[in-house]
Amino acid sequence: MDVFNTRSLAMQAQKKLLGKMANKGMANIFIDDTSSDVLDELYQVTKEYTKNKKEAQKVIKNLIKVVIKLGVLYRNNQFSVEELALVDRFRKKVHQLAMTAVSFHQIDFTFDRRVLAGILNECRELLHQTINRHLTAKSHGRVNHIFNHFADCEFLAALYGPLEPYRAHVHKLCDGLNKMLEDGNI
Repeated sequence: MDVFNTRSLAMQAQKKLLGKMANKGMANIFIDDTSSDVLDELYQVTKEYTKNKKEAQKVIKNLIKVVIKLGVLYRNNQFSVEELALVDRFRKKVHQLAMTAVSFHQIDFTFDRRVLAGILNECRELLHQTINRHLTAKSHGRVNHIFNHFADCEFLAALYGPLEPYRAHVHKLCDGLNKMLEDGNI
């Protein structure tokens, strides 16, 4: 018997279409201004650190694609009970990451790159487990690309170091993260 599922087909089309259209303009449809500002700062600091505009664009574009696809899956009730538990653990881990990042910025001499890298890598693993049966190997590669960059200890050390322009970027990033925390968006 030929099984044709329009819901599944529509879901695949949404993921494919949104994956192809991942850019700042498209992201603004799905995210608020504060989140967009945080993404802008992540782009700027990545561009500054890598000295490579294309690489910075690719990291942020991959981040947008993964977030949008995760949102599509969530909004369309595609996650099992076990996966929803993973989503909740991931959400709590991202909240912990944001709180830790802000705390390291606000309290002098507390920064520990291994702590941030560890939390980022825990987020990576939870995300891989969550999307395992839903997204392709290419999407898993995007997840790795994002987290390989942001969990790099040298990147984190530069970001939280005393030199400009990183200090200005981390200040703006943490202001945005703090606002997202206050608004309950993380």
